[in-house]
Amino acid sequence: MPCTLELERKVGGGEIAGVDEVGRGPLAGPVVACAVILPIHFCMQGLTDSKKLTPLQRERFYSMLIASPKISWAVAWRDNRAVDRLNILQATYEAMREAISLLPTLPSHALVDGRPVPRFPIPHTAVVGGDGISLSIAAASVIAKVTRDRFMREADVQYPQYGFREHKGYGTPQHIRKLKQYGPCSLHRLTFAPLAQRELPLED
Repeated sequence: MPCTLELERKVGGGEIAGVDEVGRGPLAGPVVACAVILPIHFCMQGLTDSKKLTPLQRERFYSMLIASPKISWAVAWRDNRAVDRLNILQATYEAMREAISLLPTLPSHALVDGRPVPRFPIPHTAVVGGDGISLSIAAASVIAKVTRDRFMREADVQYPQYGFREHKGYGTPQHIRKLKQYGPCSLHRLTFAPLAQRELPLED
């Protein structure tokens, strides 16, 4: 079933933003949130949940989305230190609240993927699985995903021993092996298992 703007039209009454996040599960790197406002008659064939797209498809959609003058978008993130300090849920909420506040104009309503966000600055509707239903949320998921993936590819240049380019910080068997070999670096989330369960030397 393709993503549509049906939910956006149902809440109606002005500009509607879609909000999503990427990076709650990894052992390293930031959590990234994005807010997107699409034109009400927007159409982009094939745009859907970023997890259902290939890296090349995500890059293509990302380029088209950010190039359009009719689309408003903003990205915010919390780094691994903020995740450790706040916990991942609160860090995600902070990034989502900041992303919506960074839009050029504050929308009248937002569709947020997942659960309701406490102290959200505008009225919003939480939509479980929204990135596979709402075009606005799907667009936010793609921009957030490409933004984070690019960050992790840059991190791979600084810390090539971990393979960030391949796994983007997620807890793959390869990543776990490298952690056991080298210990965590300054991008790792030290409160996440298995990092929280053992003391490992910190790589500069």
